[in-house]
Order: sequence, then structure tokens, then C-alpha cells
Amino acid sequence: MNVHEYQAKALLREYGVEVPPGRLALTPDEAAAAAEDIGGTVVLKAQVHAGGRGKAGGIKLVKSPDEARQTAADMIGMKLVTKQTGTEGKLVRKLYVEGGSQIDDELYVAMLVDRATQNIGVIASAEGGVDIEEVAEKTPERILNLQIDPLVGLCDFQARDLGLDLGFNPKQTAGFVSLLKSLYRLFMEKDCSMVEINPLITSGDSVIPLDCKISFDESALFRHPDIAELHDPEEDDPREAEAAEHDLSWVSLDGNIGCMVNGAGLAMATMDIIKYAGGTPANFLDVGGTATADRVSQAFRLILADANVKGILVNIFGGIVLCDMVAEGVIEAARKVGVSVPLVVRLDGTNAEKGRQMLAGSGLDITPAENMKDAAEKIVAAVSA
Repeated sequence: MNVHEYQAKALLREYGVEVPPGRLALTPDEAAAAAEDIGGTVVLKAQVHAGGRGKAGGIKLVKSPDEARQTAADMIGMKLVTKQTGTEGKLVRKLYVEGGSQIDDELYVAMLVDRATQNIGVIASAEGGVDIEEVAEKTPERILNLQIDPLVGLCDFQARDLGLDLGFNPKQTAGFVSLLKSLYRLFMEKDCSMVEINPLITSGDSVIPLDCKISFDESALFRHPDIAELHDPEEDDPREAEAAEHDLSWVSLDGNIGCMVNGAGLAMATMDIIKYAGGTPANFLDVGGTATADRVSQAFRLILADANVKGILVNIFGGIVLCDMVAEGVIEAARKVGVSVPLVVRLDGTNAEKGRQMLAGSGLDITPAENMKDAAEKIVAAVSA
């Protein structure tokens, strides 16, 4: 689960991290009032779950309350299009009004779960800012790494060494050690999956997070009702939200072959084999191990709501779920929803033969497949015809 910058900054303050003064604004008048209270030059930041806001016009510098009001009026309601939002963009509904900062240098630091080492990994670079991805790609030697053993925790010498490697002076290094220890405590106590500060700026002898992005492990939210309350449903993909209501796991992609599969691993393998056959999946959709006919019908509705879908591949392995139950859902959905695109179905496992017989006797235009390779080749050929 992701949160907005203003929420992340509030958490940083809670953990003793120095951040610039700031207030949330939902209207131009609120932005003007916040600018007046903060005083001086302020920055208006669009609050959307996407990076690259500055290049897309989502971050504006203003020098007076009146200018803040006018700029906020232009920003609230705009569609912000960045590399991370895609062409559809994100609607700006709220702004974070933050005090301006004197920037000497911009750096980057992030903390995340390193699954390869089963540690908490820290990634840092003396070259922060909006082009950190380009730095990592073209000059990977400028990216510094630190491993934190969760059984030991972050040691002062580790944070100090990293600060020195980043080029901080002694006072800045002391501030960086304090910052990193606070981030680690936040990371562990709130079950974060990522804390990213970009840029981390130096201003005189101070080290200050100018932007912050925090993601939380959704599986641990039951332990943190205060964090769960920070969820902004308006930032969710509408189809992902609708899928969740029916206990379906959905991720939107940019292809033209809709996928309906049971089991996350099989869903990933299905997308891989579609790519191998020359196609592109339109979604990740896991109907789960206890799929009912109703859930299968809902899954079809979600897939067909995507105008880019030119064909559907149903790939079911009957373990806990029964293939005949899935077949019933496929038939029901095809009749009620009206599947007007090619439909390829591969059933295997428990009651698979019964399911195949049901599909064959349905009178619907359904193409059966013997195995995953056969299914992928058939649906790719159908959408390419």
C-alpha cells in the first residue's frame, strides 16, 4: 500500500526526522492560507501516487499567497501525466503546500526488503533527483549499497561510513546517521516494504528529506490500523478495486490478451508463455483456489471492460478449485456478458474432463487447448488474425 507525500512526511515527523513545514490543501483558498501561514516562498506539490511530478508540471514554486491561490486553481483538477502514470495520467485532487528550502546538493537514499539476502537493503547515491533511474542505468558504480541484518539492526558505524562515502561533512554525517536510524525504526515498526527519499538535500550543515515515498506490506496492515486508514481509494485502479471486492487479484497491463488463471504462480507462467508465443497480456488475474461460478463471471466482466482486449485465455489447473465449476462460470459469463472476442480455454486437473464436456456441449464458440503452449499459440493466432 502506498501513501501520499504529505502522509509520509507526517510519519517522518513522528519519528523525529526534520522536514520542511507543510500543509495539505484541497482548495485554492486553503493553498493560499497555507502559503500565508508558512510564509516566504512555498512549493505546491500535486499529491498523486506517481513519480516524476516535477517534469510533468506537478510541482510549482510560488512567492505569495495570491500566487499560491491562482496556481492551485490551475493544478487542482488537472490530469498529471508522468512516465509512471501512463498516457491516462492521474487526476490531481489535493496539494501539499511546503516551505521552500535552500538546496546545496541533492542525493538519494532508499530502504527496502532485499529478498536475495533476506536483509534490509539501503541504496544511496550522491546524485539524487528526478534522473536517479538514469544514474543507476548508465553509471551503476555511483549507486552505494548497505545491508542491514534484521537480527542485529542498523549499526552506527554502518550509517556513518555510508554518510562519509556520500561526501557529507562531519555535521552532515551526524545528521545523516540520525536520519537513517529513524528511517530504519519506522521501516521495522510499521512493516514498510520501501522508504524512498528523493531528493535528500543538504542545506548548510543540515540533511533534509525534500520528498518521501513510503510503501507498506499489505499483509501486515492488520497490525497497523493507523496505517490502513491512510489508504486513498481514489488512487486505486478502478478495476483493481472492483476485483478486490470479489476476492480477485488483478493488475492492469497494456496488452490485448485477457488472462484468467487460478494461482499467482500459474498466472505469471501464463503471461510468460503468452509473451513467448508472441503476444502481450492485458492483465494479471488470479481467481484464487476457491473460484465460484459467480467469481468467474465477475472476472470475465472485468476483462471485457478493457477496450484493448482482443482475446481471452482461461488457464485453470484443478487442484482445490474444480474445473467443472470454472466451466460453469465460463459458460454463464459467456451467455450473460456476451463474449465477442476469441476465447481459448485450457482445463487440467480435478474434474477437467467433465469441464471440457460442459464447454463442448454449451454451443458457445470456445476453443479448447491441450496444454499451456497450445493455449498460448491459439490465442495469439486468434488475436493476430
